[in-house]
Amino acid sequence: MTVVTLQNLFSLEGKRALVIGASRGIGLAIAQAVARSGADTILAARSVDVLEQRATELRHEGFQATALAVDVVKPDWAGLDAAGDIDILINVSGTNKRQKFADYTRQEYDWLMETNLHGLVSVTQRVGQRMVERGRGGKVVFIGSQMSLLGLPYITVYAMTKSALAGLTRSLAAEWGPHNIQVNCIAPGFILTDLNRDMWAAPEMARWLSGVQANPRLGTPEDIAPLAVLLSGRGSDYITGQVIAIDGGYTTAARWPFQP
Repeated sequence: MTVVTLQNLFSLEGKRALVIGASRGIGLAIAQAVARSGADTILAARSVDVLEQRATELRHEGFQATALAVDVVKPDWAGLDAAGDIDILINVSGTNKRQKFADYTRQEYDWLMETNLHGLVSVTQRVGQRMVERGRGGKVVFIGSQMSLLGLPYITVYAMTKSALAGLTRSLAAEWGPHNIQVNCIAPGFILTDLNRDMWAAPEMARWLSGVQANPRLGTPEDIAPLAVLLSGRGSDYITGQVIAIDGGYTTAARWPFQP
């Protein structure tokens, strides 16, 4: 009987992880954390030159990491299949466009849907079916958003895609649970990345956040990575179908100016 310790509870040694969207931001932070936790990690995205550099850095640290060119809109099944059996699939790829709902063109709508939802669905079908067929269980982690849980203006199509990931998480958890595959979704809050850096540069945005959020700072990609590691390992064997916010308390707590 294996003695459970904190060390082996969070270790990913002996597992192979595929991180889709690992070239920067949240995806890169997760890929680095998963590799440093012992998983043989495949960093996947379109920017293969950047991925090669990041994978090389991890190997120089003594960890297992390789790069794989993957465009979720037009995935290369041969490349994904050649990656072998995957124990952990982490779907991070996503983008956004902020504007009034009535101003979205069909081209913009389709682009967001393909990038944030349809492509990830295709990859999950392919990789997840192999998990089911081999019968050794697995982990699937989606990166959703606060928009998986609530609404804000001017990001309606993005919110549609992230809400769909939350529904997919719950249904897949029910369908694949008998195969010992746990499916969960992380809902990051206001995380500073290249996709939103200009928006958060406005002083009024910082003032607004400090007035409404329990933890009044912006998050970082490194704030998301520890939960991704937990949901990838044996410590989450009884956690499935969950949408878990990492948001400084924004979705569950509020601040006001009252002082007793």
